[in-house]
Amino acid sequence: QLQASGGGLVQAGVSLRLSCAASGRTFSSYAVGWFRQAPGKERDVVAAISRNGISTYYTDSVKGRFTISRDNVKNTVYLQMNSLKPDDTAVYYCAAKFTPYSSGGYFSKRNEYDYWGQGTQVTVSS
Repeated sequence: QLQASGGGLVQAGVSLRLSCAASGRTFSSYAVGWFRQAPGKERDVVAAISRNGISTYYTDSVKGRFTISRDNVKNTVYLQMNSLKPDDTAVYYCAAKFTPYSSGGYFSKRNEYDYWGQGTQVTVSS
């Protein structure tokens, strides 16, 4: 199971850190992605990280502002979001994909993921 948390209502320019906590002892075998869905829009990838944390991906609109990281001891993936903008307003979801090989990379497509968390709302006011 995945549990996303850390969302909230903030003003533009501030930071938030989202957490995706996983239950189970094999979390380190999963690549993880953060997605977001704004009202009336598709659920799109924001960032993704490989199971070993070495490889990462960011969609263009968040490059330089967001950082994805993971702590496999704590079974948690983080999304540090800085310089938030109103366009970042969305429900943020984390997702996990089983990756059998330690050298596996990240995944950036929604249909590649096996498990999804419940989502956390991020609202950025101008």
